[in-house]
Amino acid sequence: MPEPILKLAGVAKTYKGGVQALQPVDLAINRGEIFALLGPNGAGKTTLISIVCGIVVPTEGSVTVAGIDALTDYKAARSRIGLVPQELSVDMFETVLATVTFSRRLFGRSGHADHIERVLRDLSLWDKRNAKIMELSGGMKRRVLIAKALAHEPDILFLDEPTAGVDVALRRDMWTLVHRLRAAGTTIILTTHYIEEAEEMADRVGVITGGKLLLVEEKAALMKKLGKRRLDLTLVEPLGAIPAGLADWQLTLENEGRLLRYVFDAQADDTGVPALLRRLEAEGIGFKDLETSKSSLEDIFVDLVEQKG
Repeated sequence: MPEPILKLAGVAKTYKGGVQALQPVDLAINRGEIFALLGPNGAGKTTLISIVCGIVVPTEGSVTVAGIDALTDYKAARSRIGLVPQELSVDMFETVLATVTFSRRLFGRSGHADHIERVLRDLSLWDKRNAKIMELSGGMKRRVLIAKALAHEPDILFLDEPTAGVDVALRRDMWTLVHRLRAAGTTIILTTHYIEEAEEMADRVGVITGGKLLLVEEKAALMKKLGKRRLDLTLVEPLGAIPAGLADWQLTLENEGRLLRYVFDAQADDTGVPALLRRLEAEGIGFKDLETSKSSLEDIFVDLVEQKG
């Protein structure tokens, strides 16, 4: 079993005022995986990233990056990490090329104009390389942040809410880039409150809320284990209320009584669906359409936060 490229053991943060931003976290990230830390705003996602990147000092716990103790040998650990922050943090009067080149040299990496050119081309920034940051659109500025983070060829790339406030086209471009980076061996860790982002990109998902890491699970396993299915029946005649004869099933009426919805556990031995359909016939309730669908990661996330929050 290979050693994880990132390991957190008992990492917690309590600020001077007594606010506990992060409860003790144990987490191991494997080399080359895409890991999504999913949670609402204020859940502790950025605090966790900031600790790993050396921006925030933890109250307790240890952080190991590629075998390096990130708390005692910060510079060596940080050189292995690229960080794309939420906020724009560049000199607006510098050019794109100068900004990215400076970031590379900041980590003790010299020259290699070919690497910088490749990064800028991958991010559709090469034609803008001589433009000042202030002249760029918001989406292009976000691309510059990614280019800066990749300039020194990090082993781990942190994306902190990477697509917050960006257009759909840039979001898709970023997803493509992330998969390409992973194919080249980079480990990607992203924080997001966009469910679709985690569903689209991640190999594993961690759910965090209120500073507590609720669970870490492979995305496919999480959806299989916790996912439910939904049965929607479009009724011939709308119902004003659910009849007493259907009380054995947890049903809801939608669309002004025209749609009867039943949510069930697809993994259960008895889903209750056949019995429900027989009861509907016995009650004289006709339906003209029947549709089933799986729960999305969003449904699962909401359920988890409600259960454990």
